Amino acid sequence: MKRILFTVLFLGGLVSLRAEEVPDSLSVQKKVTIGEVVVTGTRNETDVRHLPMTVSVVNREQIEHRNDPSLLPLLTEYIPGLFTTSRGLMGYGVSGGAAGGMSLRGIGGVPQEGLPTTGMLVLIDGHPQYMGLMGHPISDAYQSLLAERVEVLRGPASVLYGSNAMGGVINIVTRKMQQDGIRTHANVGYGSYNTLQSEVTNHVRKGRFTSIVSGSYNRTDGHRKDMEFEQYGGYAKFGYEISDAWNVWADVNLTHFDASNPGEISNPLLDNDQRITRGMTSFALANYYAKTSGTLSFFYNWGKHWINDGYHLGGTPLDYRFHSRDRMLGVSWYQSVQLFEGNRLTVGFDYFHFGGEAWNKTLAGERDTQADKTQDDVAGYIDFRQNLGDWLTFDVGLRVDHHSQVGTEWVPQVGLSFHLPENSEVKLMASKGFRYPTIREMYMFRPANPDLKPERLWSYELSFAQRLLDGRLSYGVNVFYIDGENLIMRMPIDGRPLNVNTGKIENSGVEAQVAYRIVPAWSVDANYSYLHMDNPVLASPEHKLYAGTAFSKGRWNVSTGLQYVAGLYKELDSEETEDFLLWNVRGAFRVLDGFDVWVKGENLLAQRYEINAGFPMPKATVMAGVNIKF
Repeated sequence: MKRILFTVLFLGGLVSLRAEEVPDSLSVQKKVTIGEVVVTGTRNETDVRHLPMTVSVVNREQIEHRNDPSLLPLLTEYIPGLFTTSRGLMGYGVSGGAAGGMSLRGIGGVPQEGLPTTGMLVLIDGHPQYMGLMGHPISDAYQSLLAERVEVLRGPASVLYGSNAMGGVINIVTRKMQQDGIRTHANVGYGSYNTLQSEVTNHVRKGRFTSIVSGSYNRTDGHRKDMEFEQYGGYAKFGYEISDAWNVWADVNLTHFDASNPGEISNPLLDNDQRITRGMTSFALANYYAKTSGTLSFFYNWGKHWINDGYHLGGTPLDYRFHSRDRMLGVSWYQSVQLFEGNRLTVGFDYFHFGGEAWNKTLAGERDTQADKTQDDVAGYIDFRQNLGDWLTFDVGLRVDHHSQVGTEWVPQVGLSFHLPENSEVKLMASKGFRYPTIREMYMFRPANPDLKPERLWSYELSFAQRLLDGRLSYGVNVFYIDGENLIMRMPIDGRPLNVNTGKIENSGVEAQVAYRIVPAWSVDANYSYLHMDNPVLASPEHKLYAGTAFSKGRWNVSTGLQYVAGLYKELDSEETEDFLLWNVRGAFRVLDGFDVWVKGENLLAQRYEINAGFPMPKATVMAGVNIKF
């Protein structure tokens, strides 16, 4: 009752605000001049100005300029409040000693060491991507070759996407071919620690048919002994426009990586090796009319894991290996319709079936089953958005989500967007996020507890954004408060560890970002986030600042940036936190049309720092390569 009252007061207090008229863009066209079009906050294409939640976008140009096979480092720099862990130059790995943990506003950062990220949801074209048994994303699977752009919704998104979207979602929108013809792009780079990265992509658009086929190979020796990483990846997407209003597409993504974990520098590990295969395929049928649009899609994700947990110096090699096979299949449908002027109603349905099996297999061939479980999740949701006059957009949503083991969860959200003079907006948002316990937490390993309940939180956010100087200058500020309960933690019960719903969340903070194109060739941008946590978690710095500048003219394209991180807990049993400042530089020169050479330097100040405790990051590193387009 207190939350309901607080929400009403929070949203109602500013209803009296009045602003000048702005065009109605609930039925948005393919291109707009002021508001960016996104799909993550509402399923259908919508002007971001009319959404009460905060959505940040990284586009293909930014992805290509970075020359990085992984998307996560770019997102960490450009998205305020988002942080991802790392342990080396390339590769994240899984299981003990892994990096790639993600947090947004402190949600997703784990409250105890040794736990995976489960409060942040990664999507590919709106489909959830996580390990079916463990419930965590596989960071090495999110490669740059997939993405046309990446949309990050900062704050709970459980109304549209269900479990795990507590802190927010990272939605990878896959590649598209915009122009007719055939185009091929190759990128190869080599640098420090015998690191090689490569990608080849072919695009075809002929009439109503489109295709994209990509392949990549990446490897490194690592900056420490026994830290090798090797990865193969491939992606293919085929589409056909049945008519002006209907189109169909199908895609498949496959990646395999071998990773080695050297352990903490003070307590090294031997033979801690992993062989991981992940795959994803989907099929979608979409319609797009003037007053209604929607999609029916099917997807299937799968994984195969082989892990040798290794042993410490002076110890004995393990006589078994961990194996697992997991899967997740689903059906999603939504339809969005404009019922009357200024209105947009979206209804949707999701069905997910997920799980798998895990076992230890001895060197003698004996099998010890750890889990063999599947579960189902079925949900329906509705989102109603309405223009009230020309100065206010009202949004309310509700999801009813039923889990075959845990039960039913009701998930509401409500928000307001005020369209003020001078291309500015004030937004208010109150939303619920939740996460079901995973199969690992309920049935695997010693702390397992089948009676766990969902984790839940409420988030309240106020934001202001404005664009000036014909869009050359944009800035925004967000303040938020998050109150959560039922966090799943390991606790000693009757002399043994047990997973129980006992943890709490109380986070608050401020985020700001600004971008200014000084002249057509020169731009600057910066973002900052401050996070206060009553109960600290890993991978969630108190302060994160990025400031950069880019210059592009003629044959030259150069950018540089500083990233400052402070108050980062790398382990929770210590009061010490990590602070560091990173300086990165990137440059490219067009030798010929379609032939560029590039170079990048990272941590050029040679900072000594750790993100994962016991895993010092490399000092200054350099890579160089070529981009070929024809």
